Amino acid sequence: MTEKKKRKTPEEWWSTSIIEMQPGMIRYRGYAVEELIGRIGFAEMVWLLTRGELPPSRVAKLLEAALVAAVDHGPQAPSIAVARMAMTCGVDMNNAMASAINILGDVHGGAVEQCVAFYSAVAGRIDARRGKARDPSSIRSAVTAEIDALAERGVSHVPGFGHRFHPIDPRAPRLLQLVDEAVADGAVAGLFAAISRTVESVLAERKRRRIPMNIDGATGVIFAELGFPPPLCRGLFALSRSVGALAHAWEESQSGERNKGPIPRHLLWQYRGPSARTMKPKRRS
Repeated sequence: MTEKKKRKTPEEWWSTSIIEMQPGMIRYRGYAVEELIGRIGFAEMVWLLTRGELPPSRVAKLLEAALVAAVDHGPQAPSIAVARMAMTCGVDMNNAMASAINILGDVHGGAVEQCVAFYSAVAGRIDARRGKARDPSSIRSAVTAEIDALAERGVSHVPGFGHRFHPIDPRAPRLLQLVDEAVADGAVAGLFAAISRTVESVLAERKRRRIPMNIDGATGVIFAELGFPPPLCRGLFALSRSVGALAHAWEESQSGERNKGPIPRHLLWQYRGPSARTMKPKRRS
């Protein structure tokens, strides 16, 4: 029997490099859990489990900042609204949180993944065309080419830029400030921060108005600077937003409301179907 067709033992069926566990022993990536407890923060644990090693303190600070920034955006955000509505239906806390996380798709919650993919595509153009030169002109050329490529695919907006509610997303400038500090300390290279600012500049020229970076664009800068692949970035956003879902679900559970829908009970939705009508009586054969 070839190795490919060899039956797996029960131990081999779920093989992992993340956790080792035996009676009385738990190790994450080789570290005993009792050594980690009280010595590292949650962001460091996220990094350890997803990346395999403990991060430098400046790197952990950047990741934590991104996770903190995206926890909540109020009940008008579909994910938070769903968590609150679910809670009034008599479900448990985990059900409300899962309901919130399950609607984080391409339109709501997925922009950070799309943004990191866009930044990475720009970086790939820089490396391919300019021999990894990262001067402003090469960055601008790559940004312009990738925006044009989006348009050719029918994408009319650049993910991570513009916000339907905030003229200036208050979270973005602070996150970029932290990235700049990390660049000054040598913790990250700063390429993706430069790309993001160039995108703002190119969009402003094309649209003849400023299209500022939003939370997805700013956290996307951090995730890209830290080397997270795009699909993992959506998971990081979901991890962050689950905190807001938890808080809102708990608050709503204290309200005493039951079956709370998306609009107040004294309002009705707009009906756009046929006007009132009756069925014609059937003819007797």
